Amino acid sequence: MNTYLLKQRAIKGLCYFFLILLFVICMLPIYLLLINATRASSDIVTGITLIPGTHFLTNWRTLTVDFGINIWLGVRNSLFVAFSATFLSIYFSLMTAYAINVYNFKFKRVFYGVIVTMVLVPGSLFLIGSFQYFNALGILNTFIPLIIPAIAAPGTVFFMKQYLEAALVPELIQAARIDGAGEITIFNKIALPLAAPGAFTFAIFAFVGSWNAFMGPLFFIGGNQNIHTLPLIMNRLQADAYLVDFGAIYFSMAVTLIPIIVVYAIFSKYIVAGITLGSVKE
Repeated sequence: MNTYLLKQRAIKGLCYFFLILLFVICMLPIYLLLINATRASSDIVTGITLIPGTHFLTNWRTLTVDFGINIWLGVRNSLFVAFSATFLSIYFSLMTAYAINVYNFKFKRVFYGVIVTMVLVPGSLFLIGSFQYFNALGILNTFIPLIIPAIAAPGTVFFMKQYLEAALVPELIQAARIDGAGEITIFNKIALPLAAPGAFTFAIFAFVGSWNAFMGPLFFIGGNQNIHTLPLIMNRLQADAYLVDFGAIYFSMAVTLIPIIVVYAIFSKYIVAGITLGSVKE
């Protein structure tokens, strides 16, 4: 018995060791980024250190005064685009997944097959065509090309359909119909609450993807600096290879991390709920 307990403790200790090691490996780049945000550019190029520097305010002044970067404008633009695109992506993808699960209509399998096929197609293949299309509509250099296309998110539809298969209770839908509730009301008041854990889980991924997006904003709003998102602003800091200030760049990168950390901290509990739902079948 003692040998068994020792073996179990050894296995448990080994698991904790690897988990801690994995945590350190994942967090070390973020920690170094935050440390470099407090160091001078000349110090950064000399090597790596784990000790914070004293140039935090200097990097802030370099970024906002010397380079003339309105970092808060970039934060506002990125937040507006990320929250708008995330809401549209999750709401309409969930609505599409709900329709596929609940309704029977002609060519349903073909429709879903097209969605699954689109999941496998890289989004970058559509950049040139999308640019020409948006240019013909006259909506380039506006927020519209970054927000409205988020309605069509085949990857989110695919995963939300799998999620709803476990989350939806058909009896509740039938009962609501008998009580006279409309289909939109049923979706908003029954399907959405049931799918909330999965919706929040994918909302985190959608928000991070939209927040970090670079190629789309570069193509569609690159000509209007007033609506540049943070990735585009950071790219402007590196435009001149001979005038790169790494301290200011790392400071701007640190600013971009804050909203992601806040969103994840608020909604991370839903990730566990979203993953575990449906893991046990009756």
